[in-house]
Amino acid sequence: MSLLLVTDLRVTLRTSRGPADALRGVSFALDKGETAGLIGESGCGKSITALALMGLLPEGARVAGSIRFDGRELTTLDESALCSLRGRRIGMVFQEPMTALNPLHTVGHQIAEPLRLHLGLSPRDARARALELLQRVRLPEAARRLDAYPHQLSGGQRQRIVIAIALACGPDLLIADEPTTALDVTVQREVLDLIAELVAERGMALLLISHNLGVMARTVRELMVMYGGSVVESGPTGSVFRRLAHPYTRALFASRPRLGLARGTRLATIAGRVPELADLPAGCPFADRCAHVIDACRPAMPAPVAVTPVHAARCIRVFDLPEVSRDG
Repeated sequence: MSLLLVTDLRVTLRTSRGPADALRGVSFALDKGETAGLIGESGCGKSITALALMGLLPEGARVAGSIRFDGRELTTLDESALCSLRGRRIGMVFQEPMTALNPLHTVGHQIAEPLRLHLGLSPRDARARALELLQRVRLPEAARRLDAYPHQLSGGQRQRIVIAIALACGPDLLIADEPTTALDVTVQREVLDLIAELVAERGMALLLISHNLGVMARTVRELMVMYGGSVVESGPTGSVFRRLAHPYTRALFASRPRLGLARGTRLATIAGRVPELADLPAGCPFADRCAHVIDACRPAMPAPVAVTPVHAARCIRVFDLPEVSRDG
C-alpha cells in the first residue's frame, strides 16, 4: 500500500465567472523514501494539488476523487482530523517564507509550537528541540536566532526556518512548494541540497513543486508535467527527459536558459499563455498553443499513451512527432 495514493482528483473553484475546474483527474502514488516532482508554468495546477493534499483549498472549493494517506481517505476528514495530520505526519514548505512565518512571533516560538501541539513537549524541551532543528538546517548562529523575528533574517535564513518547522515533528510526507522562490542561485542550491539530505536521512516521501527543470533533474526520481489542471506526462525523471514525449514538455525544455549561448540570442518561448481556469478547452488543454495540434486533439481530453511501461503522455500524436534530443 502506497503512503500517498491520489486517484482521479478533481477540484472545482468558485470564480467571478462561475465554477472553474482547477484539477482534472490527477492521479499518482508516492511511498516512503520516494521523491516525485510536479512541474509546469504558473497557473497549471501545481499549488492547488498541494493545497488539496493539505486540506487547505479556498472556501467553496469542491473536491471529487480520492486522496488516501496511509490508507486513510483525506477528502472526507473534518478540520479537526486534518489539523492532527498537518505538521505531524504531513509537512509543507511554502513558497514564500516571509508570508509563511508569523511576523509577530519569534523564530523559536514558531518552531516550538508544533512540537508542543503535536508531541506534547514542555516549553523548555520544545525550545531545546527547536535549537537542535535550527542547527540541523545549518542556520548560522542558531542559538541567537531563536529569539529573532522573521524580518530580521534574510530570505535564505527564513526558508531554512520554514524547513525546520515542516520537519519538526518528523513527518512521513514533505511537500515543498517552490521552496527556492526569490532566492539567489547559490542559496537555492544549498536549500535544495538540504531538503534532499534530510529526506534521505529520515526516509520521508517528498513531493517537490517547481517550474525549474534543472531542479527536478537533480532532486526527484519521478516527474509529473502539469498543464491546465492535468498531468500531461509522467514517468521516471530520466525517462521523461530522454524522450520528451508531450509537446508541452518539449516546449518547456526548449525554453530553458542554457550556458554557452551567443550574446544577444533570444530564448525560445511558448506561444500564447496558460488559459484561465474558466476557459480550459474540452480537449487537450495545450491544443491552442501546440505546433502539432490537429482537429482530433480538441473534442476530448486525450487518454494517457504508454511511451514505455513506466512513462506515459496524454497526447494522441506521441508516436507521430519527430524525436528530439535533450539539447533540441
